[in-house]
Amino acid sequence: MPASDIKLVRKRSDDITYRTPRTEDGSDVWRLIQSCEPLDENSLYCNLLQCDHFGDTCVVAECDGAVVGWVSGYIVPDEPDTVFVWQVAVDASVQGRGVGKAMLNALLEREVCADVRRLKTTITADNDASWALFGSLARRRGGSMKREPYFRKDAHFDGEHATEHMVTIRFEEAARDAA
Repeated sequence: MPASDIKLVRKRSDDITYRTPRTEDGSDVWRLIQSCEPLDENSLYCNLLQCDHFGDTCVVAECDGAVVGWVSGYIVPDEPDTVFVWQVAVDASVQGRGVGKAMLNALLEREVCADVRRLKTTITADNDASWALFGSLARRRGGSMKREPYFRKDAHFDGEHATEHMVTIRFEEAARDAA
């Protein structure tokens, strides 16, 4: 069959489920993160702990039994009204279909985020996809977004990693109610 006769079928985003991770997802999450440059890779053990200990504030996107998306986060210990999003990973097969934003919304709708009024994350200046994702989330939920250098290239990363900017999205009301 000639290549011109092959038709690609893209699944709709409603074919994707968003759920709390299980420990069995740890290795799939680890492989997904490895495939999503420029994300920093963690150890498999770290991802297992995230699925286990921080599952309430992490999200897995699943399509046809495969992990195609991941959000890791946690409620900041000294700031119970703040959720920190550590990583957002979306498999290339579903990019451009709103999976990242859907995972963030799924997280913010959980009971554990009932009192959350701020979302924090760090982003390097050149990560256009993350700036677009979090900017869109802030606009959709009526939040204000600010940024400032946080972990600096020379002071924190020995010159080996770009400066990470702390991004803070402040919601007018609890994030869970701001949708």
